[in-house]
Amino acid sequence: MVILGIDPGTAICGYGLIEVQGNRLSALAYGAVRTPAHTSQASRLQTIFTDLEAIIATYRPTHVAVEELFFNRNVTTALTVGQARGVILLAAARAGLSVHEYKPSQVKQAVVGYGRAEKQQVQQMVRVLLALEEIPKPDDVADALAVAICCAHSLTWGVACR
Repeated sequence: MVILGIDPGTAICGYGLIEVQGNRLSALAYGAVRTPAHTSQASRLQTIFTDLEAIIATYRPTHVAVEELFFNRNVTTALTVGQARGVILLAAARAGLSVHEYKPSQVKQAVVGYGRAEKQQVQQMVRVLLALEEIPKPDDVADALAVAICCAHSLTWGVACR
């Protein structure tokens, strides 16, 4: 089973692909879709969509895991991230993929064992669980891999990510 984890964003949209073989997780590929700051929102969304379609076509994941929108005080940021989530969900739907959505606290619980873990703890566990030499950068990439790990735990072992 191959899972594509995504940490939505319009400036940086992190992605990470993991393969699940029995109880073993391994990273296949990871990175970020970056969009230039001085381009229109429509252009940024198109870049995210086309890049994700290419990633899906290349790696052929069986599942897509997306971090749910964490609403903070900045409404403008929440709206733009929501738009990015929309094109991400569209790319997954067009490919006929199963989509799973997780709250940040669920991801932390699945990866670290504590739903209020610090970002650094999550990043370190991503490195350990996937046997990576370094913590993936930028943070959005490590977050995307964490979402994929959460999905793997949920699908493979029936662990409810709470």
